[in-house]
Amino acid sequence: MSAPKQPQDNTQEQTADLEQSSPAEELSAMDDANDETIQVPETSDLAAELSEAQAKVSEYYDQLLRAKAEVENIRRRAAEDVAKARKFAVESFAESLIPVRDSLEAALAQEDQTLEVLIEGVETTLRQLNSAFERHKLVEIAPEVGEKFDPHHHQAISSIPSDQPKDTIAQVLQKGYALSERVLRPALVMVSAGQ
Repeated sequence: MSAPKQPQDNTQEQTADLEQSSPAEELSAMDDANDETIQVPETSDLAAELSEAQAKVSEYYDQLLRAKAEVENIRRRAAEDVAKARKFAVESFAESLIPVRDSLEAALAQEDQTLEVLIEGVETTLRQLNSAFERHKLVEIAPEVGEKFDPHHHQAISSIPSDQPKDTIAQVLQKGYALSERVLRPALVMVSAGQ
């Protein structure tokens, strides 16, 4: 009876094969394996991709030019709107002052008028002016004597000794005006230096 055949050790044979092959043969075997995985695209595919990419670039460039033109138009329109707003900002206020001027001219045109009629005409004109101021939020800054000095609304001309507490208004020389809470002209005042 013969002994069963032992399985051969393949690892020893492979190691022996590797030891016997030269480095050049190994590189050649690797190149053969790589040649199978690398696929070089055809020239027509490259040309088609280039053509497609150029078409997209052209489309994007066209969109860029259109967007740039639109931005320039918006900027130009905004500049025109600002110029018009500056030019005609006081149009409504000017329309409110025209009747005041008409009243003053009418008062001066009267040759024979009494003092009472003149005073009544001036009072009527002042009411028209006050009405125009109210419509356009132009308000007086008229501080009272003894009120605390506020440098945002008052302009101190000098400091004088007074019965009023220090840093309060001792005397009002001229009213000020504010337009929509923005001071156009501060009230001119004299500030108390105390006693």
